[in-house]
Amino acid sequence: MSYYVTTPIYYVNAEPHLGHAYTTIAADIIARHMRERGEDVFFLTGTDEHGEPVALAAEREGIPPQELADRNAPRFQEMGERVEASNDFFIRTSDPRHAARVAEVMQRVYDNGHVYEGVYEGWYCPRCADFKTERELGPGHTCPIHEIPLEREREENWFFRLSAFEDDLKRLYAERPDFVVPDYRRNEALSFIERGLEDVSLSRPKLEWGMPLPWDPSQRMYVWFDALLNYYTALSFARDGEDLTDRYWPANRHVLGKDILKFHAVIWPALLIAAGLEPPRGMVIHGFLLMGEKKMSKSLGNVLDPTEVIDRFGADALRFYCFREVSFGRDGSVSAAGFEARYETELANDWGNLASRTLAMIERYRGGVVPDAEPDAELASGEDALAGVDGVVRELLDRAELTQALEAIWARVRRLNRYVEEARPWDLAKDDSQAARLEQVLYNLAEGIRVLALLLHPYMPETSGRLLDALAEGARELDAFGARGGGQAIERIPPLFPKLD
Repeated sequence: MSYYVTTPIYYVNAEPHLGHAYTTIAADIIARHMRERGEDVFFLTGTDEHGEPVALAAEREGIPPQELADRNAPRFQEMGERVEASNDFFIRTSDPRHAARVAEVMQRVYDNGHVYEGVYEGWYCPRCADFKTERELGPGHTCPIHEIPLEREREENWFFRLSAFEDDLKRLYAERPDFVVPDYRRNEALSFIERGLEDVSLSRPKLEWGMPLPWDPSQRMYVWFDALLNYYTALSFARDGEDLTDRYWPANRHVLGKDILKFHAVIWPALLIAAGLEPPRGMVIHGFLLMGEKKMSKSLGNVLDPTEVIDRFGADALRFYCFREVSFGRDGSVSAAGFEARYETELANDWGNLASRTLAMIERYRGGVVPDAEPDAELASGEDALAGVDGVVRELLDRAELTQALEAIWARVRRLNRYVEEARPWDLAKDDSQAARLEQVLYNLAEGIRVLALLLHPYMPETSGRLLDALAEGARELDAFGARGGGQAIERIPPLFPKLD
């Protein structure tokens, strides 16, 4: 089965920060998990390089917009590499192949009669690249996200007949209860639709940095139409000499932040229907990472640099912390102190120490070979059972409940730690009559951390990969507790998460 997952494409008007990394890691966790299940996965990310936010940022620096895009796009690519994202392609919307494909789709929308000329007047935020309705305004006609006063704009431009697709969207939401998750984001999008849709501006006559409309080159395309189509256009040229559209379209999951919900959950499916294309199967909406009480934002100056965090803690620690500290879907505060606390207590102590102790005891008591024994009933059943944990995690990640899935795994990490203290293998090793029990305990510890390392691999690919190699686990496919016997030789490895100085 094919599985297509995307991040939004990120504006190149500033350098990446932890908020961008958060979205990328979330999509990567889903992509890696689905690969472990044997799915044919395509994972897309990239940069949004047109529109007023980019043009204004370039103007402030006194450089052409393309020069700004060429400077910052590689920084987003590097960010993806640093957080260990496994994306299959990185799209840039200044790519002429994207532009050609966008023109084809938008011409189809025009030919199908879904656009018209008119006059638009409304409150416009240049940083959001969005006209705000009266109900979307902050106090004093401000942008509620960027907290800047908005100017009232009046333009003659082209409109997309969004209002004509109100019934189509209501039907889509009725037929697909999980089209938008979590439920409270679905309700938010559906409420926007049910209040009545207004037609939206499709072009900007005063904008210079954007794609020309194929039927009216005097006007530039409103950046959101160009940007949203990246999910569709990329498949046509992501692999040289091959069009992947039929193989992967429609997307299974768009992963994105709540601030761009309206564009993705309302305008995007309507645009696809207008072009005669199938809407995506679903989208996952997450909240904001907060520093203090505000969303992390370069324009607000309150950012936590993921590069600095990775340099000190490693990428896996960053990936773990983001989805352990903040319940995915909700807003949540992050801090340097929070990173350090989670690292010490859960990564170094709970997980790293469990892995080190297990490998050391197998080496010491059985010459580095995992004993061949049976699953212990104490672990295989009851509360936080190891048996069936793979199914639990599958179900949670099918609902994009990333934090809940990680908690389910971590409950078993804690259970294995209790098992060590309860079974006391160091005492069993002193009594020859307890040899069979010692072998059972060592087998269950090795098998337990093998299964948990496989489940943790999408969250922490580097350290989980090292641990699986040490356990002689060549496969990277989900497996059940007790599915593998003993007899394999293990290797001692340095601590997965060294203690901080």
